[in-house]
Amino acid sequence: MPLRIDRRPDSTAIRVAAPLLAVLLTVGTGFLLFMALGLNPADTLYQFLIAPLLTFYSLTELGVKAAPLALIACGLAVGFRANVWNIGAEGQLTIGAIAAGGVALAFWNEIGWWILPLMLLASILGGMAWASIPAFLKTRFGVNEILTSLMLTYIALLILQMLVFGPWKDPDGFNFPQTRLFSDAALLPVLQEGSRLHPGAIVAVLVALVAWFVMARTVIGFQIGIVGDAPRAARYAGFDARRTTWLAFLVGGGAAGLAGAFEVAGPIGQLVPTLTPGYGFTAIIVAFLGRLNPLGIVAAALLMALTYIGGENAQIVSGLPQAATGVFQGMLLFYLLAADGLLRLRIRRVPATNGKAVTP
Repeated sequence: MPLRIDRRPDSTAIRVAAPLLAVLLTVGTGFLLFMALGLNPADTLYQFLIAPLLTFYSLTELGVKAAPLALIACGLAVGFRANVWNIGAEGQLTIGAIAAGGVALAFWNEIGWWILPLMLLASILGGMAWASIPAFLKTRFGVNEILTSLMLTYIALLILQMLVFGPWKDPDGFNFPQTRLFSDAALLPVLQEGSRLHPGAIVAVLVALVAWFVMARTVIGFQIGIVGDAPRAARYAGFDARRTTWLAFLVGGGAAGLAGAFEVAGPIGQLVPTLTPGYGFTAIIVAFLGRLNPLGIVAAALLMALTYIGGENAQIVSGLPQAATGVFQGMLLFYLLAADGLLRLRIRRVPATNGKAVTP
């Protein structure tokens, strides 16, 4: 009997069930994976998912790691809603960090309240400038933005390495590839003594709230959604797809660049060859796990931050391999995509008459 794939009616229950099912399947597969590695699976999962929630310092670290993830993912979600696939947030973060670091080094050892705001502004402009390259190539020549934004990431990383190994290397750093430590005026204050939690966490939440309001309650958000969901209807309504593409890239690049500034002016305090464990790529998982909803993204960012902290904790306590954190995150995305397909689509048998399927 012939089979046909039909789309189920969209519902809030499906949108909520898919990420929850993905998380449960990931935990279950992680249990089997830890067992295959010869570890105690129950204890390793405890160290991975529960132990980081039991101390105040670990809870503040959740905010430190979730802030850049939420910030970048909110920016990417705007583009993904418009079917603009900016995969180069890691490169935009890197250029934003370089721009902020350049300001910090230019005014090194100087005092001024304006240094930190200038760094943040430079990081946003730097991220936007780097994101404008794939935006221009897409709108002017029709070049696939997935390839260009991704390839530009590696160019950005090479630029960072060139600077920290070359002209920006700390002259008093014993030849280590790093810049000078930023002066106090170029560092973010901590919100709580004894922790690394900085105001970037508050900014990330505020950005998520603003993004939610814009996407859900404004004409711009409506336009972005229509361009992504119904391009023909958008053209009929007079919505400019090229302008939407530019807006999506600039918002995503600016958010990623700001996240880069928060990293170098916060936990790191200088420029080094490797700034993050791949926040720009992990933010893609965060965006989809949060259903491209800024409020859901904040919750997803906290969960993904937990995998970073829990992975480090399990490495120390249980001997978990470092690569297991990336595997865990990859499984989460895989199961999310699979759950989306299974919950949004259904396979139906189509009765056949005279050898031909009857279309209901």
